[in-house]
Amino acid sequence: MASVFASVLLVATACGGAPAPAAAPPSTVQGTPSSSAASTPEATAEPSPTEEDPAPLDGGTVPDAGGADLAGNVQPAFAAKALDVLATLPIKGRAPKTGYSRAEFGQAWADVDKNGCDTRNDILDRDLTAKTFKPGTRDCLVLTGVLADPYTASTIDFVRGPNSARVQIDHVVALNDAWQKGAQQLTVERRTAFANDPLNLLAVDGPANQQKGAGDAATWLPPNKAYRCDYVARQISVKATYSLWITAAEHDAMARVLGDCSGTKVPTNQTAPAEEPAAVPPVAPVKAAPVEVAPAAPPAAPPAKPVAPLVQAPAAVFYQNCTAVRAAGAAPIRVGQPGFQAKFDRDGDGIGCE
Repeated sequence: MASVFASVLLVATACGGAPAPAAAPPSTVQGTPSSSAASTPEATAEPSPTEEDPAPLDGGTVPDAGGADLAGNVQPAFAAKALDVLATLPIKGRAPKTGYSRAEFGQAWADVDKNGCDTRNDILDRDLTAKTFKPGTRDCLVLTGVLADPYTASTIDFVRGPNSARVQIDHVVALNDAWQKGAQQLTVERRTAFANDPLNLLAVDGPANQQKGAGDAATWLPPNKAYRCDYVARQISVKATYSLWITAAEHDAMARVLGDCSGTKVPTNQTAPAEEPAAVPPVAPVKAAPVEVAPAAPPAAPPAKPVAPLVQAPAAVFYQNCTAVRAAGAAPIRVGQPGFQAKFDRDGDGIGCE
């Protein structure tokens, strides 16, 4: 699988192109859109946004050919045909959900590209147009913008605050779905990369995202039929990149959608971390003629190290309100930091007591 998708990326690298304009909606597919109807979402849906992050979920897409990712690295948008990559995905049953939690995929919206902005705001910055930013955040915190939603083909005004959940981040391959199809076998580092990979993130209509839940292609497809080929191709690309499998029903649903747009190619993301490299065999040393060496004097015994005193573990941090947070010098306080409470984050951006 790794060699197959590696060749996909090599093919993609050879293809250049002009960057897509910032205002363009998520990637455009080749071929006629599928007319497949979406079925009812699976009963066990992806948890509500509060499990992903106390803040509402928001998201984005991969740039078009020749565009740049969040780290500024140029990456192609399309590689092999989606049907060809689909044929390489293993078909198995679901693994048990035992052990699944959002924490298994690392810190929510971690700054994986080390640009000083969390993934959520990076994706909003990438996908929205007509954006404004909160002053003093180095253009990290998106306050307003306009989304061309790929799932419903509607235009949505994003305004951070009580109504910011109108625009949410969708993990195109849901975390819960991935957990049951191979992600349990990945390292925490690779699962964190999966959860923050731009290839797997789309800014979409909030209600549509909630309706999808943890559904795969066999249980949910975007209401916008013109986007279904792109949507399925992106799921195939993500699953191939992270060595995940699909169920028989999921395979059939994907093949059915792509049957009306067989020329659709998968989007790629060259910055996705590779599988852990194989161990390099040691090089045999060159034998040299023996050299007479005088025995060295035994080293002096090192002085005894003082025993460090036992340090009592700090007590749990608790702040009654934002006034207490500021008094302790802990403002702004972020999700995951000691003492953080959801009530501190009124605008749902993962940062409290701003």
